Amino acid sequence: MGIIVWCVIFAIVIFFAFVATRMASQNKEDGLHDTGLAILEFGRAFPTEAIRQLHMTANGQALFVRLHDNKAGFMRNLRNHFACHLIQPGRVRAHDSGTGRGLTVDFLDAPHHNGTFEFATPAEAAEVSLWLLGNYVAGNDSEPSAGHHPATKA
Repeated sequence: MGIIVWCVIFAIVIFFAFVATRMASQNKEDGLHDTGLAILEFGRAFPTEAIRQLHMTANGQALFVRLHDNKAGFMRNLRNHFACHLIQPGRVRAHDSGTGRGLTVDFLDAPHHNGTFEFATPAEAAEVSLWLLGNYVAGNDSEPSAGHHPATKA
């Protein structure tokens, strides 16, 4: 009788292990393909920022966010959670990836998110690069010069 009980317990453990691995593999494939989930997660991280537009990478693992006040944001799927951050003006560098559909992005404030991001179309990559360019502030643009004043009639 004891061997039957152990066989049943062993079968139950094998069944739970199978179910757990299936759930884990399904969760791994989801990524950020669900834009509704991406909007909720970014809204939870930055509740005062209004999202204007989203562009997802082709593999669904990263998402670039255009905010209402022309700022930009970034989300990345890190297995069991999402990393969200606002891109500060002048703190990002972007280059063409060479494929025509991607960008190589260097985040100066978050170097662990640096990488090459491929999009579904070249138009999406171009639009994201324009967001990042619009978020760029040159060193001499950040502070007005002391001798420069708006034109006034004397």
